[in-house]
Amino acid sequence: MTDKLGRIREVAATMRRAGLLAPLRPDRYLAIAAAMRREKMSSTSGFALSARRCPDRPGLVDELGTLTWRQLDQRCDAFATALQTLPGGVPTVVGILCRNHRGFIEALVAANRIGADVVLLNTSFAGPALADVVAREAPQVVIYDEEFTTVVDRALDDRPDITRILGWTDSPGPAHPTVESMISAHSGRRPQRRAHNGRLILLTSGTTGTPKGAKRSGGGVGELSAVLKRTPYRAGETTVVMAPMFHAWGWSQLVMAATLSCTIVTRRKFDPEATLALIDRYRATGLSVVPAMFDRIMELPDEVRGRYSCASLRLAVASGSRMRPDVVTAFMDQFGDVIYNNYNATEAGMIATATPADLRAAPDTAGQPAEGTEIHILDADFKQLPAREVGQIFVSNSTGFDGYTTGATKDFHAGFMASGDLGYLDEAGRLFVVGRDDEMIVSGGENVYPIEVEKTLTSHPAVAEATALGVDDEQFGQRLAAFVVLKPGAQATSDELKQHVRDNLANYKVPRELIILDELPRNITGKIVRRELLARVGGDGR
Repeated sequence: MTDKLGRIREVAATMRRAGLLAPLRPDRYLAIAAAMRREKMSSTSGFALSARRCPDRPGLVDELGTLTWRQLDQRCDAFATALQTLPGGVPTVVGILCRNHRGFIEALVAANRIGADVVLLNTSFAGPALADVVAREAPQVVIYDEEFTTVVDRALDDRPDITRILGWTDSPGPAHPTVESMISAHSGRRPQRRAHNGRLILLTSGTTGTPKGAKRSGGGVGELSAVLKRTPYRAGETTVVMAPMFHAWGWSQLVMAATLSCTIVTRRKFDPEATLALIDRYRATGLSVVPAMFDRIMELPDEVRGRYSCASLRLAVASGSRMRPDVVTAFMDQFGDVIYNNYNATEAGMIATATPADLRAAPDTAGQPAEGTEIHILDADFKQLPAREVGQIFVSNSTGFDGYTTGATKDFHAGFMASGDLGYLDEAGRLFVVGRDDEMIVSGGENVYPIEVEKTLTSHPAVAEATALGVDDEQFGQRLAAFVVLKPGAQATSDELKQHVRDNLANYKVPRELIILDELPRNITGKIVRRELLARVGGDGR
């Protein structure tokens, strides 16, 4: 009992430091309590809370302008009412295929308010991939941006039963109802109370095949407290959210901002200079990105970056893929020690966070385990490995993974879930991720970790980026193929780069094939799309 009370006091202290617990007028407390009864403490409750806590403060700034928290809340209610009055009945599953803008947020919150399951769809989907996900998740309504009409038409060609609603339009007289028109038609109305909370279905990245839908539960106040202890979010400030909101990371940043009543500044497409301009214009203290966006910012000419001070920035948080150590260091050298690297999984939520101090000590670290999270590094026999020995990463925390919507699940051992990654812990307890467990290859009986080869290649003065992966080989079982992007104006041949690896690593780690590309194929969250690279193996390197 004493431990439980101590834990409650500790969580309360963390919430106070973040400004989440603060003195309010009595009527505000009553309004918040009423909203919580109505919202049933869902993942999007922060929008209703902020509308009661600070109704007239800016809640969202997008390319259409500014909405206060009250206006945003009322618009979400109106759209939820519209969904409940659809001719086909109240939907139980809603798919959302939108970029970052008010229509995405209103669709997400409204669907939650009517108790519908929400499937967040990847804006990079082609027609067949979208059709596969729609067939599996069975939404009755799909809300999408007009720019994706061709993809949606192809995916839903034989599904006239699915209601289509446009979240963002670029042309007059759209063929289908829009979120905006439905909000206008139901302005001032509230939806009927739902009997239960809907589920959020987040799709895995799908870099090697069709994405799987991951059902998430658990977390709550404990997970929020763990995040706030490690990362200095503060209530009532302004944050620029550039990470795609359909992805688990971007969605979590949206939810965090709403929970803390932080003004959310966003735009539909990432532009590196525009992002710096938004930080300065709105005096933003927070920036949420995927790692590739740091790369794009630091690739700007020095004189362009020099136009923006970003002096208000206190935290720049990233997740979704590996961060380049040189970019991490360069960004912090210019804009201050503000980067927080998060190692997350769609299935497990937050696993570890690297603070600026961690990144100064080891720019390639994924950080230390979040509070309430345990990380074990296990070998093939599930024995725990000592510091600096590579094994499979297993995780235990309060974020419940309820399995994939395909019926499959992750591997578990003694209550710990396999993250799907390989890595090690150093003597300070910092986690280092060396790759996916399906990326390690065995070539001629020797274990090869592609990340080791990638780091060696990027140490060459002509190389900007590199990635390596395993390819089936009749003689060796597997062989290593590498793909390299050169720095602007630099020159190097495949043979020169292979020799560089040979000079620094064992001979069996030298890629059998090395292909120089103009750029690496990435999805919208910055992860390298391995299947596109595999399709190129066997082609001529330059």
